[in-house]
Amino acid sequence: MKLIERTLESELLAVVKELYPEIDTAGKLFVQKTGDAKFGDYQTNFAMVTAKALGRNPLEMANEIAAKYVNSSAVERAVVAGPGFINLFLSDKFLGEYVKSARTLGYDFDFMPRRGDVLVDYSSPNIAKRMHIGHLRSTVIGDSIKRIYKFLGYKVTGDNHLGDWGTQFGKLIVGYRRWLNRADYEKSPIEELERIYVEFERRIEAEPEIAEEARVELKKLQDGDPENTRLWTEFVEMSLAEYGKIYGRMNVSFDTNFGESYYHGRMPGVVKGLLDKGIARISEDAAVVFFEESEHLPPCIVRKQDGAFLYATSDLACIQFRREHYEINRIIYVTDDRQADHFRQVFRIADRMGWNEPKVHVPFGFMKFADGMFSSRKGNVILLDDLLDEAVKRARAVIEEKNPGLPDSEKDSVAEKVGIGAVKYADLSKNRVSVVIFDWDKMLSFDGNTAPYLMYTFARIRSMIRKAEEAGKNLREDADIMFHDELERALTMRVTQFPVAVMKAAEAYSPNLIADYLFELCQNYNSFYNALPVLKEKDELLYSRLLLSERVSRVIKTGLDLLGVDTVERM
Repeated sequence: MKLIERTLESELLAVVKELYPEIDTAGKLFVQKTGDAKFGDYQTNFAMVTAKALGRNPLEMANEIAAKYVNSSAVERAVVAGPGFINLFLSDKFLGEYVKSARTLGYDFDFMPRRGDVLVDYSSPNIAKRMHIGHLRSTVIGDSIKRIYKFLGYKVTGDNHLGDWGTQFGKLIVGYRRWLNRADYEKSPIEELERIYVEFERRIEAEPEIAEEARVELKKLQDGDPENTRLWTEFVEMSLAEYGKIYGRMNVSFDTNFGESYYHGRMPGVVKGLLDKGIARISEDAAVVFFEESEHLPPCIVRKQDGAFLYATSDLACIQFRREHYEINRIIYVTDDRQADHFRQVFRIADRMGWNEPKVHVPFGFMKFADGMFSSRKGNVILLDDLLDEAVKRARAVIEEKNPGLPDSEKDSVAEKVGIGAVKYADLSKNRVSVVIFDWDKMLSFDGNTAPYLMYTFARIRSMIRKAEEAGKNLREDADIMFHDELERALTMRVTQFPVAVMKAAEAYSPNLIADYLFELCQNYNSFYNALPVLKEKDELLYSRLLLSERVSRVIKTGLDLLGVDTVERM
C-alpha cells in the first residue's frame, strides 16, 4: 500500500510537469503533514522553493498549482496560504478507503535505500556472568531496531557479539580447579562461576602467584590446549543456555552469536595490515594508531606489549569479517554512551583501511534508581531474571485487583506479558540518550505512557469486537468508514501516520518515536470511545466505527510488536 505522502507527491509531480515541464523537481517535491488540521491535512512549499529560479511570484505559482487539484483522487481542495504554501485537504472518501485497505499494514517502502544487509550488534553480555539490569537497554533497544528495519523491508541480521574471550578465562580456569563447589555448579553454573571469579580477585593480593598461574592457563587456552579449550567451551555453552532462557522470556532473538573468540584468528592479520599501511606504528613495543589533533581522539592500542589484543582489534576484525560475508547496507552498534570514543576510534581506523561501509554507533544513557546508580559494591544491582520475576509478580497483583474474574491460568499468562512488556516499554518509551529512572509504580501504571495503558486500550477494542459478534454484528470489511464527528476523522488521520512514525524511528534509531505515536493513538482512540457510541448505533454507523476500531487495534498490536511487547485479548 502506497504511503499517503507518496500518493500526494505523485499527484503534485503530475501537476508540476504539466505546468512547468522545464523545472528540475529532484529533491523539491516534498509534502508533509500539517501541525494543525485547520490548515489542511498536508502541506507543500514547492512554489516557494522553485519560484525564484523561474523568476516567478511564489503566490501566483501556488495558485496555479492549487487550481489543478479539481480532479484529484485524494485531495478534496487545495488552499493557498501565506506567501505561497499550498494546504491540501484530503477527501473523506479517500481517507476512509485508505484505512480500510490497511488490513495487513503492508505498506510500500520500496523508495527506501534497502539494498544490502543491515547488521544490528546488540546485547553482548560477558560469558560466565549473570545478566543484570545493565544489560536491559542494549538488549531491548537493539531488538526493537532490528524489528523496525525488518518491518521496513530491509534484510536484517541481529548479532549477539558475546564477550567470550580474554583474561577472565585464565582466572576462571584457575578458580574452577581450586575452589569450585560441584553441587552449586550443577545447580546454577553461572552463579558459581561468578563466585569463583570473585574469590580469585579476593585472594590475588595475598597470593600473587595465582595471577601468573592465570596468565599461564590463558596462554594455554589461546594455544589450543585441549583441556582448557574443553573448560572454555563448557563455560560458553552453559552461559548461552542461561541467557537463552532470559532472551526467550523477553521474546528477544539473534540470527548469530559470534563472540570475540570468533574473530581471534583474524586479529594478527588485522594488526599486520594496519602496520603495513602505516596506519599503526610501534610505540614502546605496542602497536598503536595515532589520530590527527583535529579528530580529538586518544591513541588506540591494537596490540599490547605482551602481544595481547584489545576490544578495538576485535571490532576491526569483526568489520573485516562482515565485509567479506555480507553486502553491507549499514552496521548498527547498540551500546551505552561510555563507548562513544571507542567506536569513533574503530570507525575512523576502519575508514582509513578503506572499509567505508556505513557504521553507526547508537548510544544510550544509563538506567538508575532515583537516589543513585546501580552498583555491585552497594549490592543494588538487580539481576535481569529477578527483575522480570518481580515485574510479573506486580502485574499479577494489578490484574487480580482489576479483573478478579479471569481464570487463574489466564491471569498468569496475562501477568507474564504485561509485566515483561511493562519493563521493556518503560525503557523503550524514553529517549534512548536520556538517563532512565527505575520506578516500579510508573512502569506498571495503567495511566499515562505505559505498556499496560496501551495493552488495555487494545484489549478494550478486542472486547468490543467480541461483544459485537455475540450480538450478531460481525466485523464487516466492506463497511464504509464515515466521519459524522471530528473525533472520527482525527483518529483516522492518526492511523494513517503509523508508517511515517516507523520510518522516523528507523532514521533516528529511536524506538521511543513509535512509543510516542502509539500513546497519542491510544489517547485519540479513548477520546473517540468515551464520546461516541459504537455498539448502540444504527448498523451503518456501527459497522463504520467497528471497522475503524479494528484498524486501530491492528496498529497498536503491530506497533507494540516493533517494540517487542506482546498484546493480550483480555486484561
